[in-house]
Amino acid sequence: MKTALLQAWQLILSLNDQLLQIIEVTLRMSLSSSLIALLIGVPTGVFLATASFHGKKILIILNRTLMGLPPVVCGLICYMLFSGVGPLRHLRLLYTVEGMVIAQVILITPLIIGNVETFLAGITTQIKETAQGLGLSRSKQYYLVMNECKYQIVSTYLFAFSRAIAEVGAVSMVGGAIAYKTNVMTTAIMNYTNMGNFVMGVSLGIILLTMSLILNVATYFLQRGLSR
Repeated sequence: MKTALLQAWQLILSLNDQLLQIIEVTLRMSLSSSLIALLIGVPTGVFLATASFHGKKILIILNRTLMGLPPVVCGLICYMLFSGVGPLRHLRLLYTVEGMVIAQVILITPLIIGNVETFLAGITTQIKETAQGLGLSRSKQYYLVMNECKYQIVSTYLFAFSRAIAEVGAVSMVGGAIAYKTNVMTTAIMNYTNMGNFVMGVSLGIILLTMSLILNVATYFLQRGLSR
């Protein structure tokens, strides 16, 4: 194991082309999916937290159910949609990075909606009272709410990106883990380990853990700032 770790560090420091390509695909997929999910999830979460309408509780329960959607189930659904007999087969998204991004967005968006809605549920009454007292319009009230949860939005995005970069089930089914095309760090670790290439697997594992550590440290300091 010691030898594998040393060789892994040497491989990382040598900036191996195959290693860099896998990292590039991983970052492209994770950044795209987490940003799209953020753009959809934050306004939806704010709307669910601040608006009053019939069926609101049903939507919240539905979203919380989707927060627990198993990645393999999401991957199966996307596979059936994108496959040769699926209704979206003409888009040719199966075994592409774009298809993987769509699967990730389906998985991550409910998490962002849930985080934002839960955070705002505890403070939305006070915000509404302040806004009404100041005579603010609905658009300005919405801006006030967004401003109140700006740090939470950044923290939620870091969480979403961390979730995206660590995903394996859905991206493996939709992307197919094709070398030099759709192979990301999580699927590559699994494949290289199965092939007995422990050096490559350990190298990717070290990089993935390092990224996760950086994201969690950033989230921790943001949460400390939120609690002050």
